[in-house]
Amino acid sequence: QVQLVESGGGLVQPGGSLRLSCSFSGRGFTNYALGWHRQAPGNERDLVAGISADGGSKNYVSTIQGRFTISRDNAKNTVYLQMNSLKPEDTGVYYCYADPRPGGLGRGGGTYWGQGTQVTVSS
Repeated sequence: QVQLVESGGGLVQPGGSLRLSCSFSGRGFTNYALGWHRQAPGNERDLVAGISADGGSKNYVSTIQGRFTISRDNAKNTVYLQMNSLKPEDTGVYYCYADPRPGGLGRGGGTYWGQGTQVTVSS
């Protein structure tokens, strides 16, 4: 059984930075594509960034291109989301996912989810 635990959210001013972490427990970390979805108030949950199982492919939603960086540390069974130049529209609950498809983006069956961490960008 896979469990995901996010950390690193909080309140930050516009232009600031945060780093989200997602710790994976269970077997087969390197077999999973990993990433983050975001649910903003009043909106559906949707993809922010994803990284393939082998780490060779990364996907970003266009609104965060150049500001956010996703990475994975296979030695620590952890995926990170470095968020720079944060904007108020980045506010939401960020959910980590583990997708059993090597290039999965957390949209299919069998995906595991964390409990979410709140990010609020406000002055």
